[in-house]
Order: sequence, then C-alpha cells, then structure tokens
Amino acid sequence: MKLFIWNLLLAVAWAGLTGVFSLRSLAVGYGLGYALLYFVRDAHDRSAYHVRVLRGIGFGFYFLYELMVANLRVAWEVLSPTARLHSAVVEVPLDVESDAEITALSNLITLTPGTLSVDISRDRRVLYVHLLHVTNAEQARREIKEGLERRLLRLLR
Repeated sequence: MKLFIWNLLLAVAWAGLTGVFSLRSLAVGYGLGYALLYFVRDAHDRSAYHVRVLRGIGFGFYFLYELMVANLRVAWEVLSPTARLHSAVVEVPLDVESDAEITALSNLITLTPGTLSVDISRDRRVLYVHLLHVTNAEQARREIKEGLERRLLRLLR
C-alpha cells in the first residue's frame, strides 16, 4: 500500500511539473512513477506491488474484451430476425471466500451484458447466475470459473 501511495504522489508531482492536470498526464506520471519505483527498489524487496499492478492491467484488458464480446453477442441476438434465446439459471460453485471477493465477482458478472447474478446459497459456496443464451450449462459454468473467477482470485490474493 505504501508503494501505491508513493506512485500516486509521483503521478501528481509529474502533473504539477508539466503544468497539465489531465487524465493523460496523470496516467503518464503513474507509469513513470511505476518504472522509477521498480528501478529503485531494494534487490531483496519482496513487495508484490509491481506484480499486482501488471495483473490489474491484464485483468482490465481481459474484462474489456469480455465486455465487448458480450455486447456484440447480445446485440446480435436482439437484432437477428429469429429468436434463438435459451436462457437459464446456472449454479456456479465458488472458490472465492470473502465477502469482498464474492461481491466483486457477482458485480463483474452482472456488469457483463446477458448475465445477471441472481442469488447466493446460504453457505456462500454457490452463486446462481442467469444467462441469456445457454447452449451448454457446464461450458457456461466453466467459462465463469476458469475465466473471470480465476483471474479475479489471481488479482485479489
């Protein structure tokens, strides 16, 4: 957390030095601060900050890709002249454990068009997800488990 604060301070300092307080300037400052903190770190530093930032960026690109694909899929289903929707509620066994992890996963699922987190079991081990187009429930379950949940766990743990 300390390195993150330093990185933010370096980003603001960069924006102050350039005289431009825009999102682009702050992003450039954050990138330069990240590189600076990487190069001045102690050789024995075991901080996971640099790895987490890279995983966060990778997760962001993954989720944006999934979001685009889901939007195109839903648009195709809505605009196609024949109705081929096969909606279903699928039980997804969870590997996430904490309230924050469960909330993050269910919100990311709900943000994706064509999917909606409906409920969670009392023991918090199963998430019920409504999917707009399901051809194979096991494949849909596997896509959530091996895609979104696995990447989220790598990011948060």
